[in-house]
Amino acid sequence: MNGADLLCETLLANGIDTCFANPGTSEMHFVAALDRQPRMRCVLGMSEGVVTGAADGYARMAGKPAATLLHLGPGLTNGLANLHNARRAGSPVVNIVGDHATYHLPLDAPLTSDVAALARPMSHWLGRAENADSVGLRTTEAIAASRQFSGQISTLILHADAAWSDTTVEAGNLAPQWLPTSPDIDRIRAAANILKTNQNVTILVSGQALLEPHLTLLSRIATRTGARLMAQQSNARLQRGQGRPDIERVPYPVDQALAAFENTEHVILIGASEPVAFFAYPGKPGRILPNTCQVLKLGEPEHDIAAVIDALAQETGAAIARAPQSDMPPTPDLPTGPLNPDSIAIAVARCLPENAVVCDESVSSGRNFFTHTHGAAPHDFLQLTGGAIGIGMPMAVGAAIACPDRKVLSLQADGSGMYTVQALWTQARERLDVVTVIFANQRYQILHGELRNVGAATPGENARRMLDLDDPALDWVSIARGMGVEAARAETTAQFHDLLSSAFRTPGPFLIEAVI
Repeated sequence: MNGADLLCETLLANGIDTCFANPGTSEMHFVAALDRQPRMRCVLGMSEGVVTGAADGYARMAGKPAATLLHLGPGLTNGLANLHNARRAGSPVVNIVGDHATYHLPLDAPLTSDVAALARPMSHWLGRAENADSVGLRTTEAIAASRQFSGQISTLILHADAAWSDTTVEAGNLAPQWLPTSPDIDRIRAAANILKTNQNVTILVSGQALLEPHLTLLSRIATRTGARLMAQQSNARLQRGQGRPDIERVPYPVDQALAAFENTEHVILIGASEPVAFFAYPGKPGRILPNTCQVLKLGEPEHDIAAVIDALAQETGAAIARAPQSDMPPTPDLPTGPLNPDSIAIAVARCLPENAVVCDESVSSGRNFFTHTHGAAPHDFLQLTGGAIGIGMPMAVGAAIACPDRKVLSLQADGSGMYTVQALWTQARERLDVVTVIFANQRYQILHGELRNVGAATPGENARRMLDLDDPALDWVSIARGMGVEAARAETTAQFHDLLSSAFRTPGPFLIEAVI
């Protein structure tokens, strides 16, 4: 056994059986070791952003980490944007980053870099395996760190000579399981007292609180106490649709968010962060809540969020209360005429299969998606969490591999889709059951809005050339077919509805270019 074999055995012993990879020369012994492990599913991404984004989507749906395999500092750097998103999502990921053999580093070969310095900003845990005997221990430490709290990013630097050298260390060390702490009963009672005695209270939630049965129990608490229940703006995973609580998110536009909390006197945070503006805008506050609003953080990262919610339900009497009736607004009739973001959302609501997974990076075009889809079939909703675009299609790859029996719908803006368009090739190569909808407005629409928000003038020629994508226009049907994914274009609502219905009935990847 060599160090690479020891690494593989330790990953598998701890239930990590999926590796998203884009390897290079320094990782070839690890590739050879993976080749000896039929239990490990190896998925190639043709850019590192696909690799790390897929690991994020996989973790959100599988509830456990995948491994990534990245090539030296430049390969890691190419994947950092989606590691940033994974970090914000609380996704567990175990990154394996190859490095030169220890004795080769002083030669300063062209690909030499300070891998640790590059990894540190996006890693909760960072370790280095400099010899084969240390690989098992370092891998176990990386896995244990990735499982802490809701999930963390671990990065293990694997030197080439540590991978190829023999070792007599026994394989398969089990990483210790992380155990959350019990709720703080004093905070629980304080929160219950606020809910019982005050008006204009918002319970703001995220993370595990957005999954069943916790979400329904939170809805009972809100109904019994008269509080408002909201999700934070960006969430890793939200279960919604028919039979589930109808919950809204904090609006993205700063003026809408300020208006939403204008009269709020108390906010109770459960798995969520205090809402702030995404960016600073001239003359507008960065803090969304009124200065007089009191904030109580009920669940710290180390706490058992399920136990926190159960304890709060007991204190408020909601645990024995009847579940609130879910008055889902009816799905609107399918409109006629040209496509727009609203008609796309309505068509999705009418066609979405039960238990689907929706991966959303529609950015500005999908901002009102919730308005029309509360009554859609039950589904999981995954979204961009860290603001670094290019996560949508890779996230759908990971979700589809984690849940092969579920249909995945990828809602993708055209501009951000070009960041990691190679994910379509991985969808085709792995025969993944993903339907991708491209919102083809041929512009970075969100940046047009941000240009107005910062008080800039009407865009002129230079600004338009930095914000528009129409010269030349992207041909998404040709792009998808070139990657091995069947595709078609829709310009009317009727065309889109028919294509979407057919794609949901047919297994395998399919892309719809929705011209809006």
